[in-house]
Amino acid sequence: MKTTLDKNHLVDKLNAVLEHLKTTFVGKDDIIDLMGICLAGRENLFLLGPPGTAKSAMVRGLANLLHGKTFEYLLTRFTEPNELFGPFDIRKLREGELVTNTEGMLPEANLIFLDELLNANSAILNSLLLILNERIFRRGRETRALPALMIVGASNHLPEDEALQALFDRFLLRVRCDYVDPALLSQVLQAGWQMEQATAPAAPMIAHDELTALQQLSSQVDLQPIIPVYLDLIRQLRQAGVPVSDRRAVKLQRLIAASALLCKRTTAIVTDLWVLRYIWDTEEQIELIAGMVNTALEAGADEPEQHPRATVRTGPDADALYREVIALSLRWELPDLPASERSVIKDRLRYLNGRSAWIANDTQRAYVQTPIEALWKKVLQHT
Repeated sequence: MKTTLDKNHLVDKLNAVLEHLKTTFVGKDDIIDLMGICLAGRENLFLLGPPGTAKSAMVRGLANLLHGKTFEYLLTRFTEPNELFGPFDIRKLREGELVTNTEGMLPEANLIFLDELLNANSAILNSLLLILNERIFRRGRETRALPALMIVGASNHLPEDEALQALFDRFLLRVRCDYVDPALLSQVLQAGWQMEQATAPAAPMIAHDELTALQQLSSQVDLQPIIPVYLDLIRQLRQAGVPVSDRRAVKLQRLIAASALLCKRTTAIVTDLWVLRYIWDTEEQIELIAGMVNTALEAGADEPEQHPRATVRTGPDADALYREVIALSLRWELPDLPASERSVIKDRLRYLNGRSAWIANDTQRAYVQTPIEALWKKVLQHT
């Protein structure tokens, strides 16, 4: 009984922290929920978005609510190992030992934020890969386990070369961080100003040790009831061209368990698979994956105690797709349209056709696909 009470108390504390962040960062609920999942599952989170979308501010906001050490750094192409891991200890060096002085640096932090992650150079790449994957710091003969609960990386672009792709791959979940809907701007301003007020209400806190205990509890969640659906979904994703490696498939189980844990359940249910919406490698995969995951979640639509994020559908916007197709049709009819422009329209139409296939509502899907098919006929006649 005491264990259950302790577990529920820890879950309540983390959920209180997340709810506080949601009131502070309006329109960022999905990102904050994923931070909670990664904290409970001891995995890494990647934020993709342009400057000024509160990526750094959200991580700092979370760091302020943790009783632990944090480390934040903006990477450049010229970042050296000493800037992240600390310099060699001069006293030990005189004695012939290569020992790093890590005080206040990345190896001692509980929460790590690496901004502009994809600027990482070869001098720090191998060390970062080991830290991200195994939570181990190795430098020369020195090897130590790290106390990191979660590592957050951020960038305004996706990796373009193979070395950085390996780094990106170590972030199990990826989420876009966009500008807030203009309709919410007044709430953003109000929340931002409240942060400046000395009279702001006391914020909830959670300690490093409590989060470590939560991470251990996640391994006790029973995943067996959802394994058949999970395996089938992984097979479908692979057949659709989404490269879910065996390693990633194994590690994702921790995040499925974390979803159950944050709902105070000891057994996973089908809708805990919502976390798989965020395993995309490219932006073109986002809606494809969301559509496949949402279809899988329908089998558990009536399940009690679902994670709130499971009920949020992230599939294609039928109205937005329709408007874009109509705009392309009007452009295609322009006289003397250059061949290069027609090629761009053709490629875009092919992409929109793929997105429209994942519109869940049959009527909406037909509504969008009708002008797509009409434009395709014109494209084929022109070629």
